[in-house]
Amino acid sequence: MKPTLLLRFAGVILGCLIGTSGHAASKRPNFVFFLVDDLGWADVGCFGSTFHETPHIDALCASGMKFTNAYAACPVCSPTRASILTGRHPVRVDITDWLPGARTRKGQNPRFLHINDRDNLALEEITIAEVLRDAGFQTFFGGKWHLGGKGHWPTDQGFDFNIGGCDRGSPPGGYYAPWSNPNLTANENDEYVTERLTQESIRFVESRKKDVPFFLYLSYYNVHTPITPYRKRIEHFEDKAKSLFSKPASPITEHDGISRSRQDNPEFASMVAAVDDSVGTILATLDEQGLADNTVICFFSDNGGLCTKPKPGPTSNLPLRSGKGWLYEGGVREPTIIRAPGITKPGSVTDTPAVSMDFFPTILELSGLPSLPNVHNDGVSLVPLLKNPSKPIERPLFWHYPHYHGSTWTPGASIREGDWKLIEFYEYDQSELYNLKNDVAEQQNLASAEPAIAARLAAKLREWQRQMHATMPQPNPNYRQQ
Repeated sequence: MKPTLLLRFAGVILGCLIGTSGHAASKRPNFVFFLVDDLGWADVGCFGSTFHETPHIDALCASGMKFTNAYAACPVCSPTRASILTGRHPVRVDITDWLPGARTRKGQNPRFLHINDRDNLALEEITIAEVLRDAGFQTFFGGKWHLGGKGHWPTDQGFDFNIGGCDRGSPPGGYYAPWSNPNLTANENDEYVTERLTQESIRFVESRKKDVPFFLYLSYYNVHTPITPYRKRIEHFEDKAKSLFSKPASPITEHDGISRSRQDNPEFASMVAAVDDSVGTILATLDEQGLADNTVICFFSDNGGLCTKPKPGPTSNLPLRSGKGWLYEGGVREPTIIRAPGITKPGSVTDTPAVSMDFFPTILELSGLPSLPNVHNDGVSLVPLLKNPSKPIERPLFWHYPHYHGSTWTPGASIREGDWKLIEFYEYDQSELYNLKNDVAEQQNLASAEPAIAARLAAKLREWQRQMHATMPQPNPNYRQQ
């Protein structure tokens, strides 16, 4: 019997003991999980943006807990998405790159061979949606899936409903209808995908079984490329850019790439505004339905904002360095908010590091369901932290990204322990060491000044890779150094 079937059997027994459709279940909180694609740590107002406008997200932040040091498990989308759903590190689920991933660095003979990982989230993996559904929750998925094609869609991984989730990483057919999405048919021509996903989410909330808790997972296609202006908001940001900026900002050189140094892109800002409008509309619906006081809200992004490319990307993550695809802070530190009524205090802030695998056990504990440490191997519950923002969680965090990426990233890995962070660049045979408490921008490489710390972190990273059976880059026998 597969582990999923064993768990489902256990879920049935648990439901019988505590009454999944009765009074006990009705007291369980609902969950709404907002996952934004490619939203940078500094892309929203409550995390520092002054050009983008996010009043609804800012209000959510003021009503819950803000995480200043929360991380995605990978600097690209599919691995982080898998880590949220399973509570397991991308290395453990063998999804270490976006699906299907880039084969090599374009136009070059790469130093390392391509690493083959999975092209889907294995059906044997147990997702948070499966656990909640088996415990009596209604489960809804809307938006970007990017964890496999037909046979590996959200409805194959624990979701009762799937609106728009497929194998594609950017919106099939674009942001405006008609789309070419196998799980989302346009109601009208020129329909905007984010507005439609919002409407479908609201329809689910309004038509749900009233006495059964729900898990709504809204995974926006915004703000992923192709950067497409949200027509209802673009004119405002074009005027704002004209009034604020008289000349272009100088780009920042980043290894073989170039980073944008200022948030000044009206089209991108309008896409952020579309997400904010959606969040506000759904939160207002929860208020209207009398659900806000019994609904946990999670807000997160799957990786950093797209900042660094062969030419500057559409956003800037400053003061963080670089962005999507990179293991600098700009690539993995995410704007993160959790509002748990009766647990989080409005306006609370925590600097304790958290990571995307932590959502699974956190949701379990908030649901009153037992922990499953043999399932969510790499995550810990954040509930103690939600109650006490200064609660320490002492553990190293690891990243393993052994692939080439279009952001000009080359294979490497990193570790954060306490305030120290080590990044290994295999392409260049070098390591960089930073003290994030003193240098969040990662500008002062202390690898030479603190060799003992660098060696200790490198040894821990290597041991973790060994224990996890991480696939390491293999030399390309045809490579010729230029």
